[in-house]
Amino acid sequence: MQGPPAPRDDDVWVREAEVRDEAKVAVARGDTRRAGHRPPPVAQEATRARPADPAAAELARALPPARAARARARLKEAAKAFDREQFAEARRLLRPLVREAPSAATGRELLGLTYYRLGQWKQAAAELEAFRGLTGSTEQHPVLADCYRALGRWPLVEALWEELREASPSAALVAEGRIVAAGALADRGRLPEAVALLERGHRSTKRVQAHHLRLAYALADLRERAGDLPGARELFAWVGAQDPSFADVTERRAALS
Repeated sequence: MQGPPAPRDDDVWVREAEVRDEAKVAVARGDTRRAGHRPPPVAQEATRARPADPAAAELARALPPARAARARARLKEAAKAFDREQFAEARRLLRPLVREAPSAATGRELLGLTYYRLGQWKQAAAELEAFRGLTGSTEQHPVLADCYRALGRWPLVEALWEELREASPSAALVAEGRIVAAGALADRGRLPEAVALLERGHRSTKRVQAHHLRLAYALADLRERAGDLPGARELFAWVGAQDPSFADVTERRAALS
């Protein structure tokens, strides 16, 4: 089997902003953790000091008190390193923690996201599969599917997309999964199917959010690759009208003028 497809610039930004916040989300998620649920930003910060913090609870179940406290401090340091985009440092901190407490879902999740940002797809998939098995959550399905996309494991990408679509945990998460699934189709030269998949998710809305822009941009890119230049130009113009600083939308639109 050939190596993974060469990454496109738009593949990078599609998940970058979302994944950058995942470290904070992973260590701050409180009692609200359940499949596909992510608390709003204020709640994420508020749960940091709560006794019910799942990371502390997970480590307390897995380790004696003193070791659990040290592991919790290490996890926080790893999250800070991740947030600073010091991914090699985050990996260094997390690997011994995961070896010591393999049942701590938060550590597996954050290590998986770290491997993902390092482009170590196989290792990322292994950790995110462990997180999925421990929690039953669909929260990281888009990232996990993107790992399998890079590895060319197309049936797994499709299975994760179907599972996420059926669970439908949130509009933003489903949009991310849809973008990855469409990208996997495009990687195999199935551009009409990829375009159709994103078109089914593109809706006009009065309250435009970040995931609407990401999906529209990805659809514009696929339309351009499929030769539909007027359709691509229209969508790039729409994204630019919502947020002129979004990715390279101004340049992309100008190139089609």
